[in-house]
Amino acid sequence: MADSHPPFLDAEALSALARQSLDRPPCAACAARDYSAWESVHAGFDGARLQIVGTLRREGDEEPTFAEHHPRATHGSSADAPIAPAFYPYNRCEVWRCTVCSHVFLRYTEYGGYYQDARIRTLNPALIEDAPL
Repeated sequence: MADSHPPFLDAEALSALARQSLDRPPCAACAARDYSAWESVHAGFDGARLQIVGTLRREGDEEPTFAEHHPRATHGSSADAPIAPAFYPYNRCEVWRCTVCSHVFLRYTEYGGYYQDARIRTLNPALIEDAPL
């Protein structure tokens, strides 16, 4: 059986996918919480309705950078923080789409000393920046 990996999405493909998701309003489940900034995936979140559509992690990039991109003095928890695929945490994300409403999310796992935290954020096309490292 072939090992299937989600396709790599560059900033252009990511932007196109994000714009397509704006064609329909989010379903009740996607609109239930504000995911404009990174949030922990809560216990009641129905991840089964999401389908992986791509990854921002470059093949062969064994240790992506932990450098962040905040040119406008935002921070990792800012709802208006840029989505810069080459930078942390985006360079460790998968891209998921709701099978009900086509709303698109970014997801990654934050690893700490004694914990793992699944994180999620809405893919906002206005915030995508193709900034080089």
